[in-house]
Amino acid sequence: MVEQQDDPGIRLDLWLWAARFFRTRSLAKQAIETGKVEVDGQRAKAARNVRVDDAMKIVRGEETFVIEVAAISAKRGPATVARTLYRESDESRLARETRRAELAAARAGYQAPQTKPDKRARKLIRALGDIDAS
Repeated sequence: MVEQQDDPGIRLDLWLWAARFFRTRSLAKQAIETGKVEVDGQRAKAARNVRVDDAMKIVRGEETFVIEVAAISAKRGPATVARTLYRESDESRLARETRRAELAAARAGYQAPQTKPDKRARKLIRALGDIDAS
């Protein structure tokens, strides 16, 4: 399933889709156009050819990946195969895990209510300026 090609390369948006960084090619193209993907330290275009050993920085939401292209594939396969298409640096992986742990710790204090508000609670919510209040 992984095709090793050195010379011709493959379009950047297609490779990002095949490596499962983005759900669709159009999302990959949009990320490239908005500057969230850098290849060898420079902003890239969607049609740029990706080759083995290219260095990339990919920003996806809160996560930042610093990777090196290990293989080329135009087919989107299972996640286990997609992970073989790139090598992520240890610093990048550690930074992502640390950031994920910080976000989880920030959310740890909030607990959603177990039940719907009763009549008294609804009155209080409306009194505090609920949007539906008249």
